Amino acid sequence: MSLRGEPLEQNATLQDGRVVRVRVGIAEDSYIPRRELDTVVLELWEERRGEHLAGVTTVLSADDVDAAHALLREVVTGLEDGSLEPTAGALEPLADSVPPR
Repeated sequence: MSLRGEPLEQNATLQDGRVVRVRVGIAEDSYIPRRELDTVVLELWEERRGEHLAGVTTVLSADDVDAAHALLREVVTGLEDGSLEPTAGALEPLADSVPPR
């Protein structure tokens, strides 16, 4: 299994009631075939308006599915409990490390 086939996505409800879609998956690039991409990104989208809130490149590869699941859980938990802001600056430290499985 690989993140190339399908990104990991989950909704998180922020303290202010907004719903944010958290996505961990291969970066979209229309110039490079998907099978050649290995850059994994962490993105936040505001569900109601479809607004892109934040996106950062991670240290994960397309085959790091277990670590991607752990990262997704960590981000959703942090957003929902208010310990993590929905910004690139807040996501970057998480994206720069491989979460424990």
